[in-house]
Amino acid sequence: MSPLRVATDGWVVAKRNLIKIKRVPEIMVFVLMSPIMFVLLFAYVFGGAIDAGPGLDYKEFLIGGIFAQTVVFGATYSGAALAEDMQKGFIDRFRSLPMSRSAVLVGRTTSDVVYNIVSLAVMAITGLFVGWRAHGSIAETIAAFALLLVFAYAISWVMAFIGLIVPSVDVINNASFLVIMPLTFVSNAFVPLESFPSGLRHVVEWNPVSAITQGVRELFGNVPEGMEVPDVWSMQHPVLYTLLWIALILLVFVPLSVRQYQRSTSK
Repeated sequence: MSPLRVATDGWVVAKRNLIKIKRVPEIMVFVLMSPIMFVLLFAYVFGGAIDAGPGLDYKEFLIGGIFAQTVVFGATYSGAALAEDMQKGFIDRFRSLPMSRSAVLVGRTTSDVVYNIVSLAVMAITGLFVGWRAHGSIAETIAAFALLLVFAYAISWVMAFIGLIVPSVDVINNASFLVIMPLTFVSNAFVPLESFPSGLRHVVEWNPVSAITQGVRELFGNVPEGMEVPDVWSMQHPVLYTLLWIALILLVFVPLSVRQYQRSTSK
């Protein structure tokens, strides 16, 4: 089937997923409450106890990490929604329609981009209220948000694959929590790299969440001049390292997800 047909069918499925917000508005409420809660919690509860480094306010240091954490956590919705559709039989209805099979996955991951756009907008507004500012140029600020959205899109495909192989929504929620929680907290999202023990620090430096966090901080201009950057390639070139991870994830999990979807719907 042609890529144009896949894209067209995928957009129809994406619209179906977005219309669901009107019928179940609680979905968007919980999508938005989580980043607001984390911004306020870390800014006002932990902010006074954590030293981000000389010459840098912790609130500005924090927002890049909150952005990264939120888009990673938000990607789990793709897997949960697919698992729910499989469990409730919606996928069986799609099978009876003259549409591309991969369009279900394309539509699911595309609709999550819209969720993330709204979530990032709310987070940015909340960040402005607590004192965060983007000191980079307009182009760099847009590039930072674009990088976050593309990274989230790639993670959505990972979660889509997991959602197709687990038996229920409860399983994917628990499984994703066990993976994503250490991935985000064992990173530089909330504390400086220097605070980690030497052995664990090597893991943190090559963690993709650390890379995207460092990358958006640089693009936002939230890294002060003179602040030492670890002499590690991933931290010296965080944007490029993040793009490499995005390419790798998509190359692996897009075909894996499509293949698993075909297997699941052919039973």
